[in-house]
Parts: sequence; C-alpha cells; structure tokens
Amino acid sequence: MALHIKRAYEDVSKNDGFRVLVDRIWPRGVSREEAHVDEWLKEIAPTTELRKWFGHDPEKWPEFEKKYRAEIHANKTAWQQLQDIYRAHPHLTLVYAAKDEEHNNAVVLQKLLKK
Repeated sequence: MALHIKRAYEDVSKNDGFRVLVDRIWPRGVSREEAHVDEWLKEIAPTTELRKWFGHDPEKWPEFEKKYRAEIHANKTAWQQLQDIYRAHPHLTLVYAAKDEEHNNAVVLQKLLKK
C-alpha cells in the first residue's frame, strides 16, 4: 500500500491513485477539474476553531497535533470512513492546501493511518 500527501496546487500524477481532499475548505483558485479529487472528506479536517487557533504557526505544531488527534478520535464516523478508503485503495493520496508541507493536518492523518 502506498500512502502519500500532496498539496492541491501540485500536478496530479498517475502514482497518486485515489485522491482524497482532507480540508474543510476547498483550495483557493483550484477548480474541481484541476484538483482531480475522488472524494472530499471535509469532516476529517480540523475544526474551524482549531484551524484558526493554529494559524499554521510551527511553534504551535506539537499542541495542534495533540488537539487534532483528539478531534479525530472523537469523530469516529469520519475517521472510520478514511480508514475504509485507505483499505479499499492500495494507492491513496491525501490532498491538502496548506503552504507548509511539514505542519498540516494531512501529515497527522498520514501518521495515524500508517499505524
């Protein structure tokens, strides 16, 4: 199984496999055709409150990751849905819009799915 993460603004490749957008908000300036997203699972994204609190500040990353994991575990339906998608698709790419490639919700989801 292959599990990748990729910005919505990067070119789509054959290696992406099934693409799931894991953001609550659609990426700015990207049409649905350009995104080539197979599923949009906005329910697995951080809450608006957590996203705004984090503000993509790397200093807040450890606390964000902790709080986001708690949200994921509390949101059993969306988490189960993502796990089911992962099991059903041997090549899966989690798509996100954040500029920071190391500190975003897709990184957390990738870690959890690989466990």
